[in-house]
Amino acid sequence: MYQALYRKWRPRTFDDVVGQSHITDTLKRQVAAGRLSHAYLFTGTRGTGKTTCAKILARAVNCEHPVNGNPCNQCPSCLGIENGSILDVLELDAASNNGVDQVRALRDEAVYTPAAVRKRVYIVDEVHMLSTAAFNALLKILEEPPAHLMFILATTELHKVPATIKSRCQQFSFKRILAGDIAQRLSYVAGEEGIQLAPEGAALLARLADGGLRDALSLLDQCVNPSGVIGEAEVLSALGLAGNLETAALMDHIAQGNTAAALETLGRLYGAGKDVGSLLGELAGLARDLLVRKTAPQGGAALLTGGYDETTMRKLSNQLEPQRLMQMLSLLQQTAADLSRSGNRRTDAELCLIRLCDTTLDSSPAGLSARLARLEERLAQGGTFQAQPAPAQPAAAPVQAKAVEPQPQTQPQSQPSGEDLPPWEEERPPLPEEPGEPVFPVPEPPSPAAERPAVRRRPASPASPAGAGSKAAGHSADLWPAVVGAVRGKVPMSDYPFLSNPAQVQGRLEGDLLTLWVDSDFTRVMVGKAATLRAVAAATGAIVGQPVRCAVSVGVPPAPAPTASAPEHDNLEDLLALGQQFDSIIIKE
Repeated sequence: MYQALYRKWRPRTFDDVVGQSHITDTLKRQVAAGRLSHAYLFTGTRGTGKTTCAKILARAVNCEHPVNGNPCNQCPSCLGIENGSILDVLELDAASNNGVDQVRALRDEAVYTPAAVRKRVYIVDEVHMLSTAAFNALLKILEEPPAHLMFILATTELHKVPATIKSRCQQFSFKRILAGDIAQRLSYVAGEEGIQLAPEGAALLARLADGGLRDALSLLDQCVNPSGVIGEAEVLSALGLAGNLETAALMDHIAQGNTAAALETLGRLYGAGKDVGSLLGELAGLARDLLVRKTAPQGGAALLTGGYDETTMRKLSNQLEPQRLMQMLSLLQQTAADLSRSGNRRTDAELCLIRLCDTTLDSSPAGLSARLARLEERLAQGGTFQAQPAPAQPAAAPVQAKAVEPQPQTQPQSQPSGEDLPPWEEERPPLPEEPGEPVFPVPEPPSPAAERPAVRRRPASPASPAGAGSKAAGHSADLWPAVVGAVRGKVPMSDYPFLSNPAQVQGRLEGDLLTLWVDSDFTRVMVGKAATLRAVAAATGAIVGQPVRCAVSVGVPPAPAPTASAPEHDNLEDLLALGQQFDSIIIKE
C-alpha cells in the first residue's frame, strides 16, 4: 500500500531533523551524558518536528547502542519501539483522552517498572486539550515521578498550558523552518523518489508551506506528475492558485481603480478553476509585502515572503499609500474570513474587488482614512482640487446680470480674485447702510445711476471712534463666511470641515485680532495648527486690507456690543465737511 511522503520520510535520528539544530544538539548532549530530565515540553507550530523529536528521544533513551546521542535504530529496543510492539513507550492523544479518569489510569499504571526497556515514556500530543481536572491530576506525578518514568508533552498552543505544568518541564520551542531549508529537503526527497522537481517548483512549495516541512511534503505529494517536470506552473495548476503574475496584474488593476479589468481577471481565473479564497489570500500576501516595503524600506527585506521581482514591487509600491494598503488588507482579511459562511463565494469576491478599486464605496474607518490620505497627497502635490468648482459659475451669472441694472446708491462689493464665494455671499440681498458712514441724498430728480454724480465721503480717521465702530460692524457679521470661502484649498482637508461648520467654529475680528471661537478642546486642536492659523490670518488680512493676528478660544463668542456711536453722532459736522469739499455749496450756521 502506498505510504504518504511525510510518513515515509519522517526523520529517524536527530541529525535528520531539518531546521531545529538548537533543540536537537541539546537533546543529543543530554542523551550522551545521561543528564536527562523527567519531563519535556515541546512547543511550536504544526509540521516543525515536535512529535518526531519526541519519538526519536524515546528511542534514544532506551537504545542499547546509542551513537553520539542518536538511536541506532538497529537494536531490539529501537525496532520494538518503532513498530509499536513494546508497550512501555506509549503515545497518547490528549484530544481524545482529555478526561480526569484517563489521567488517573495513566498515573496508576506509571508506577510500575517497564518490562522490556529501561524507561517508561509517555508522549502526550496536543496536551493543551486536557481538562482542568486532568491537569490537576497530572501535577503530582509530573513533579515527583519514579526514576524509570519520562513524560514528553507536545502542544501547538502554549498559552493554554497551565503555568504549574510548564514550570515542571524543560521547554523547547520549535521555530518555523526556513524556506531555503524546506526547498533543499524537498529536492532531496524528490530525487530519492524519482520525482522530477524543478528548483522554482521547490521554492514555490517551500513558500506555500509557511514554515512546516510536513505541509511541504504533503503539497509535493499532491503535485506529483509522473509524465513531466514539476515546475511553478504545474504547482499552481495542481493547487488551484493564480500565480504571482496574475496576482500582480490584478493588484495593478486595483491600484489604478480599473474595476472592469479586475472583474474580468477574476472571472477568467474563476472559470479556470481557481479558488476565490486562495486568490484573496494571495492578494492579501502581496498587499502585506507592499505594506512592509513602504513602512520598513531598510530592514523589511528579510520579512518579505518573496516571489515577486523588484520591478513589479517598485511599480506597485509607488502607486499605493500605506493607508490604502491597510484598507486593502483589512477588507481582504474580513472577506476571506466570511467566505466560509457565504452563500455565493464568487459574488462576495467580486464585491470585495469593487470596493478595493473604488474606495468611495468602502464606508469603513480604514476606507475613510485611505480617501482622506489620497486627498491630502493630491493637495500637497499641487492643489489639483482648486480648479474643480466649475458648477459655481452658472449660479454666479444671475448675480452679475443683476449688478448691471441701474439701482440707486448701490455700492460695488469687493470679492477676492480667483476664489469661489460661499453660496450665502453670491445671492445675498443688499445690506442696509452701516452706521458711521452717512450718505446725503442729492436734491435732484431721480436719474440713472450712471448719470448721477458720485458723492465723495469724508474718510473716517483711524483713531476716531466712528471709524473703529464702522470697521467692527462691517466685518463682524459677514467677514467669517468670506474667510471660510477664501481658505478652501489652502488648509488641510481634515481641518476645513471644522472651519466651515458654524456650529463648531465662529470667527470674530476685533481690531487686528481674529478670534476663532470653537465648541470643544478637540476642535481647538484640529483648527489650532500653526499652518491652519497662518492661512486663516493671511486670508483675513487680504479681505480687510491690513495685517491680522489669529487666536483660538473655547467657548461661545460674545454678543457684539451695541454701537454707541450712532446716537452720539452729530450730522451737522458731516454737513460742514461736505460743504468744504464742494465750492458750490454754502452752508450758514
